[in-house]
Amino acid sequence: MLDCLIPRAGGKAVALLAVTEDGLKGWLRDRPSIVQAWVRDTGFTAKPGSHILLPDADGSLSEVLVGVEQGDDIWSFAGLPGTLPEGDYRLDADVVASAVSAAALGWALGCYAFTRYRKPSRRFARLVWPKQADRAMVERTAEAIYLVRDLINTPAEDMGPADLAEAAQTLGRAHKAKTKVIVGDALLKARYPAIHAVGRASSRPPHLIDLRWGGAGPRVTLVGKGVCFDSGGLDLKSSGNMLLMKKDMGGAAHVLGLAKMIMMAALPVRLRVLIPAVENSVSGNAFRPLDVLRTRKGVTVEVGNTDAEGRLVLCDALAEADTEKPDLLIDCATLTGAARVALGTELPALFANDDAAAETLLRHGIATQDLLWRLPLHKPYRRHLDSKVADLNNVSSGSFGGAITAALFLAEFVGPTTPWLHLDMMAWNTASRPGRPEGGEAMGLRALYGLIAERAAKTQGKLQGPKTPGRQRRNTR
Repeated sequence: MLDCLIPRAGGKAVALLAVTEDGLKGWLRDRPSIVQAWVRDTGFTAKPGSHILLPDADGSLSEVLVGVEQGDDIWSFAGLPGTLPEGDYRLDADVVASAVSAAALGWALGCYAFTRYRKPSRRFARLVWPKQADRAMVERTAEAIYLVRDLINTPAEDMGPADLAEAAQTLGRAHKAKTKVIVGDALLKARYPAIHAVGRASSRPPHLIDLRWGGAGPRVTLVGKGVCFDSGGLDLKSSGNMLLMKKDMGGAAHVLGLAKMIMMAALPVRLRVLIPAVENSVSGNAFRPLDVLRTRKGVTVEVGNTDAEGRLVLCDALAEADTEKPDLLIDCATLTGAARVALGTELPALFANDDAAAETLLRHGIATQDLLWRLPLHKPYRRHLDSKVADLNNVSSGSFGGAITAALFLAEFVGPTTPWLHLDMMAWNTASRPGRPEGGEAMGLRALYGLIAERAAKTQGKLQGPKTPGRQRRNTR
């Protein structure tokens, strides 16, 4: 799949030389005067992500000098496949071993393009697989991110609930997973009333996707919001706010991408993936403001706003996930604009009822350059979800703390002893950067994989060090 990384060069492979801003002066000191003059006169300063082509005496391309950060730098290499002249390249032997895999991953992510509806404008430059690279890690990570991006970028016309279910089934077949799909009115018989209520107004019926894989290890359950298009329902969105709503299934895309990584790595876990896939549409049978919905858990919910539909489909899926008391329950969702106001578009908001799991995830986020930011499950705000006619309302009575109250709504459907992480994410790049083109994006995916891999390894006793601390709860701060 990663055509821009190759086992060997077809001809001469041009060397990529990595240098930091602080190290450029020392690097130049030992170079011929003609190279020193070329670098000086072109104004190259080794700013991370920049590069300069170094010519041979005959004027042909000899080497490429690449400005990099200190440490395992992914993104400084990500802009090269689309900007270097077409051909084959290799990492110079002086690139430190710990940075080789990061460079290869950056190269792979820089080769992504969404080409379903038009041909690419050019071919990417190719990198010879570095000998020291963790090829398996690079391949599963890049392929998972490609999957997430492709699913999100596909317009709703071609990515409805049935299409999302087909994508999950295709993934399941590739890894011998079992996939079950409940469709339309069968959701009522199976007791998923909230999912059915949100999706019933669309001509494309709601689905519940249930994928299982693995027979040993900790139970890890992933739940992804699969709203394939969100019109807002009867509380209709404005045209501007509706424009990006093909990405409202970004949570579903994330859990499928994460499942792909887990299965490709054959992690020793018992994996379950639950995706409520719906369209929130407008028709004569759409659910209405102030309707009271029954949920799988038996909790009744007053509909304060039909545009807060994501939490309604997630609550049924979370309630089902919690019945098995998994060792780790994670949900991913493009849930609130409030999280974007708090953290911007690039940082997913993390909520958790388990400090140890949250802190481990944040640690992996730093290690993988895939950052998240924790916000509090502040219990006193639960009062803002009170309803006069039902157990709770699906929206807050106030205009503040919307990401927190949304997370508190979901927490009502997760048992207090189930370790639970909730990621509220943008799942979209609003502008292009090297390796991160404008459009659908995987956020927190590598950090989540690191957390799950660590949990799986500890369960098998493969990791050395102190025992995992006992679970601590911190629901009020």
